[in-house]
Amino acid sequence: MNLSNLHPAEGSKHSDNFRRGRGHASGNGKTAGKGHKGQKARSGAPRPGFEGGQMPLYRRIPKRGFKNINSKTIVGINVSALERFDNDSTVSVETLMECGLVKNPQDGVKILANGELTKKLNVKANAFSEAAKAKIEALGGTCEVI
Repeated sequence: MNLSNLHPAEGSKHSDNFRRGRGHASGNGKTAGKGHKGQKARSGAPRPGFEGGQMPLYRRIPKRGFKNINSKTIVGINVSALERFDNDSTVSVETLMECGLVKNPQDGVKILANGELTKKLNVKANAFSEAAKAKIEALGGTCEVI
């Protein structure tokens, strides 16, 4: 036996594009698999979780935790990653995306202080940590908050 011999068990797979209610010849005409009458046979059957008007379970049980809807997602970049840029070059969010350091800037890019930097760079970002700002400016570079 090998992977090329494997196939699903007989009758375990069926196509989802089956057209119901298209006459007796289709094999699923008339009631279209819904049986005869009743609430579940009608259009507009109750939504999942509906309990006939009784307070549904998902509303009866206590809610826990905290949902922070005002949080922002900040992408962090270490100064060691900025080492790939040339001396005296300008580093912005766009240049970080071009070189592949940032795929999706989301709510902003923050420069962090992990690692060493040996080049003078003009960095434009949404935020800087104090230590990262000190490292960049110690080499004669500039930090601009956009």
